[in-house]
Amino acid sequence: MTASSSAPERPRVKLLPKANARALRHGFPWVYSNELVTDRRTRKLAPGSLAVLLDEVQTPMGLVAINPESKIIARMLDRNPDAVIDQAWFAARISRAFAMRELLYDAPFYRLVHAEADGLPGIVIDRFGAACVVQPNAAWAETHLEALTAALAEVTGCEVILKNASGRTRGLEGLDDVNATLLGDTPAAPIAVAMNGATYMADLTGGQKTGLFYDQRDNHAFAARLVPQGGDVLDVFSHVGGFGLAMRAAGAASVTCVDGSAAALDLAGQGAAASGFGDSFTALQGDAFDQLANLAEEGRTFDVVICDPPAFAPSKPALEAGLRAYERIAKLAAPLVKPGGYLGLCSCSHAADLARFRNASARGIGRSGRRSQLIHTGYAGPDHPQLPQLAESGYLKAVFFRLD
Repeated sequence: MTASSSAPERPRVKLLPKANARALRHGFPWVYSNELVTDRRTRKLAPGSLAVLLDEVQTPMGLVAINPESKIIARMLDRNPDAVIDQAWFAARISRAFAMRELLYDAPFYRLVHAEADGLPGIVIDRFGAACVVQPNAAWAETHLEALTAALAEVTGCEVILKNASGRTRGLEGLDDVNATLLGDTPAAPIAVAMNGATYMADLTGGQKTGLFYDQRDNHAFAARLVPQGGDVLDVFSHVGGFGLAMRAAGAASVTCVDGSAAALDLAGQGAAASGFGDSFTALQGDAFDQLANLAEEGRTFDVVICDPPAFAPSKPALEAGLRAYERIAKLAAPLVKPGGYLGLCSCSHAADLARFRNASARGIGRSGRRSQLIHTGYAGPDHPQLPQLAESGYLKAVFFRLD
């Protein structure tokens, strides 16, 4: 793997006159394929190559990573066009991210690197104590994986570093889906993570994404505040029990988790047992829409219901269908909430902005015949910082309603 490039040997790529050079100068990190001169020389560049980006009058704008196979053809890495992308460069970026997380969290369990917002485009790193899971979701990250791994171990002292190659983004970059152990020994069992008074079990090798969704931590805590002592709670699209276990730890009498994955529900059950309340945990495996309808037919109601589905609108072409799905979820979930109870609805679809998602949720509640108050809007925690110039970095929304 190439760990650095010599500046004199770097190719140069040029913006088209119609490209928004001002946005790039003000911090937007991407160049789209229709904004770059893609002559034969540029099209021949290997995915992950480094190049100097020029504006339309040949002024250098910075060092970019090129992928002619991607709609995002260039990603800004450094404003210095002569920057050397090596272990020291990665260590400087990771150290800056690491310092903030260590200030914010009292235990080493958090998202350590949040891609563009932490100056490492396309790279996600979640930390689980002595282990880190890296998602190199851009071609340049794959090309420089050796230097990245060495820098990560240097800064954090982590003894295990895993590569997670799942997710649609890698496919868009022309990358494979092969996971790997980059450092140390592959964990033989899930890792226990303490958050919000509960214990969660994170499968770093076979679970979804990196094994745990740290982005919802603060929303879990808010949901836990809504639970009356001895109340009943329902966590739909529960994964490993994120909302449900936090609410049970806060005083709920019972938690019911619904998910399509038997493996995820098994981990949720393990987490409930490790938290000391396995006897008050119920798992329902199956399609969430069907399970919501079944619970309504049974006449079940809960003090708090949370629905945290996967991205129904992962891209603009999927937006309208996604909004209809969010509306349907709200319509099915609202009847399960006791009078005066609470409904939390979440979206991780960056194509559905907050206003559209909130409106779809409110329509669904209204169509169910319930009246509501919007009491809180939540976002990802501070270990998932947003790049102000990049709307996609603020993907997570959570809206909480009180129902009559």
